[in-house]
Amino acid sequence: SCSLAVPFAKMTNTKGYRRGTRYMFSKKFKTNGPEHLSTYMKIYKTGDIVDIKGNGAIQKGMPHKIYHGKTGRVFNVTRRAVGVVVNKRVKGRILAKKINLRVEHIFQSRCREDFLKRVKANDEKKRQAKKEGKRVQLKRMPVQPRTQHFVRTKRNEPEVVEPIPYEFVA
Repeated sequence: SCSLAVPFAKMTNTKGYRRGTRYMFSKKFKTNGPEHLSTYMKIYKTGDIVDIKGNGAIQKGMPHKIYHGKTGRVFNVTRRAVGVVVNKRVKGRILAKKINLRVEHIFQSRCREDFLKRVKANDEKKRQAKKEGKRVQLKRMPVQPRTQHFVRTKRNEPEVVEPIPYEFVA
């Protein structure tokens, strides 16, 4: 006899463009509502480094989920959008992809802040050294190990560490 119940049914993966973006494109808690005007007032120039973060509230000019969280360089600026060059890994190689995004989905990257701060500090050090007629070390050096020292136990009694015996409490 034939049974009507299917013993094992598999669910297939969805094939959609926004598959797996339930949390990726959702707005964070208490950040719902219309987009702030400051988003549209920002100025982007060719050569700027920007971070790509898809904003689920604005569907136009949205990046594909592959580019979410990536950093790229602006190559073109139009009225409402910017063109960004992003590196994308395809199998064994990295391709430079040009994508167009609306300004709601990008913001200025902070990846060069530390470097620019260091350049400014090094210029100041160079200026001071030139004034004093000295040479100055500008390269970043790894943190050296601590110098040797004796550990005295006169007023520092060693503490014995051992496990607490297990007691069954009924």
